Amino acid sequence: MMEPNSHRLTVAPMMDCTDRHCRYFHRRYSRHARLYTEMIAAQALVHGDRARLLAFNREEHPVALQIGGSDPDLLSTATRLGCDAGYDEVNLNVGCPSKRVRSGRFGACLMAEPDHVARCADAMVGAAGRDVEVTIKCRIGIDDQDPHKTLPRFIRAIAGSGIRTVLIHARKAILGGLSPEQNRRIPPLDYPLVLRMKAEFPDISIVINGGLSTLDQAKEQLDAGIDGAMFGRAAYGDPAAILGAADRRLFDESLPDVSSKTAVLAMLPYIESELRKGQRLHAIVRHMMGAFTGRPGARYWRRHLASATTTPNAGPELVENALKSVDADAA
Repeated sequence: MMEPNSHRLTVAPMMDCTDRHCRYFHRRYSRHARLYTEMIAAQALVHGDRARLLAFNREEHPVALQIGGSDPDLLSTATRLGCDAGYDEVNLNVGCPSKRVRSGRFGACLMAEPDHVARCADAMVGAAGRDVEVTIKCRIGIDDQDPHKTLPRFIRAIAGSGIRTVLIHARKAILGGLSPEQNRRIPPLDYPLVLRMKAEFPDISIVINGGLSTLDQAKEQLDAGIDGAMFGRAAYGDPAAILGAADRRLFDESLPDVSSKTAVLAMLPYIESELRKGQRLHAIVRHMMGAFTGRPGARYWRRHLASATTTPNAGPELVENALKSVDADAA
């Protein structure tokens, strides 16, 4: 079973962001933050290149696999594949508002079908067994729903299937008219409602997501009674500010905060190893662009890393040179 506080700080699944290279980089900053894959469709896992889709480095632990779908049989099989691959958690996406996802009958549109989500969850929990937790990430509601009525009903339904952790994006998803990017910022946040869910369902671990941009904000939610805080773009865009200080501030570690210079230097052997396997440098370093956000030399750092797309046979030395430019600018 999951260790205590296993979801105290998490990094949200983000399409085109939280691939295995990104997660490995984020792990250089924090030993304890729980990392999530990009959403992977259950059908793709069952019928596609599962070795590639499920690949991750053992140093990423604790790491969760997020899947999307609405067919209990496919979700059951996909869950079993994730467990066999060694993931610490399998998460069902009931929050993505994109039209493509909606057309496949998964993501946020399932907020309208809590009983069906419960059947899906029941199949996943059964496939996972006792050693891997199944969780759900959802919104507070969609479209014209009244979240104060529909969210409690949703949680009650999935709790009956054995779900013990729910990660809640504290905004509605507007499925007809807003893009996924707009759905991350336009619908108003309702943190009090998420906190109320913790009071109503004390046996459910509630993780809050949406709008969090500082560890102070996360600490405020945790102190109010929420079990965990999930960061998205803030952690991706400035990992040092969120992940580099998280182990000390949220997990009571006595070790010093991890600087981006330390994290980048720790990436060099990984980069060299991945290049030998045929990976492209840009596929790795694109996730490192925000390492020095708001710090001297950030512009030079990004410019140097961007050259990885045009510099033939570039290797770890490109990253080392970029780091020197940051040091020189900061001196």
